[in-house]
This record gives sequence, C-alpha cells and structure tokens, in this order.
Amino acid sequence: QVQLVESGGGLVQAGGSLRLSCGASGRTFSMNAMGWFRQAPGKEREFVATISWRGGSRYYADSVKGRFTISRDNAKNTLYLQMNSLKPEDTAVYYCAAARGTAVASRRDEYDYWGQGTQVTVSS
Repeated sequence: QVQLVESGGGLVQAGGSLRLSCGASGRTFSMNAMGWFRQAPGKEREFVATISWRGGSRYYADSVKGRFTISRDNAKNTLYLQMNSLKPEDTAVYYCAAARGTAVASRRDEYDYWGQGTQVTVSS
C-alpha cells in the first residue's frame, strides 16, 4: 500500500520557521513531481509549492514565494517544505502529494497520491 506521511507541523509564533517532511512508503516517487497543498478551516485546499522529479524546477504560490522552499531527497524518498517568516494566514493543514507526471504541477487533479496532512498553526 502506498503511503505518504507528513511530519513537522506544530504551533509557532508569527515570524518563526518550521520544516515539514513527507516520507513515502510502498513505492518510490523519484520519477514523480511532488507538491505541497494546504487547507484552512472553511476554505478549499490550495496549492503551495511543487518540485519536478529531479528537483530542477520549482514553482510556488504567490502567497509563499520568497518565504517557503520546497526540496526533495530522492535517495531517502522524502519531500521537504522549509517555511520561514510564517504569518497567521499560513495556518492550515498541510498535505504532501505525488503527481502523475514528472514536471511541476499546481492543480489538484494532477496528483494521484495524498498524505493525511499535518497541522501548522501560526499565532500572532
């Protein structure tokens, strides 16, 4: 069974940092683009960042550009999201996902596998 498991969420003050990790088991995703999405209470799940299969291309939502960095370690089958200068509006459940293809992908329907999510709460 394929599983994506996120970790690293928590409570942090505004201006602080967190690093999310997403480990994969059941199969390797080294040939797939990967991404992070988030969902705040009462809102739809939205795109945050994506990275191509070898890490050569990255794409970010405007709301996180310059503050968040997506990266991956294919040898460890792990995806990361470094989040700096966090704001209260970054509060959400963060999900990692594996795309169908190898190129960066920002639409939810381009992803086949999803993790269960990790809560990030930023206090003001």
